[in-house]
Amino acid sequence: MASANDQRLRQIKIKTGVLKRCANEKNMYEKEAVQEQERLDKFKAQGKDEHDIKKQMEVLQESKQMIPDCVRRIKQAHKDLSDVLAAEKDLSADPLYKAAVKQVDDVKLDEL
Repeated sequence: MASANDQRLRQIKIKTGVLKRCANEKNMYEKEAVQEQERLDKFKAQGKDEHDIKKQMEVLQESKQMIPDCVRRIKQAHKDLSDVLAAEKDLSADPLYKAAVKQVDDVKLDEL
């Protein structure tokens, strides 16, 4: 049977992964929005069909709409992980705890 420490470390590992994944998703959607904008500009410059341009604009809007949702999820994941770390300071010597602290420090909420 798993010990209490194992369960607490497991929760830290899961919450660290969630924060990391959300931050990566935000970066991906930002890059995708730039790529889709470039593609839209290219379509317009080439004089593509109006339907193609409209569909490309929809794709671009979908990418842009995902960014605020990612920011909201990052903030929630950051808070959740920070709360767990504050409650589990006795595990601070564990590498998983240290990795979680690094992830919290790496995600700058004021830059979102």
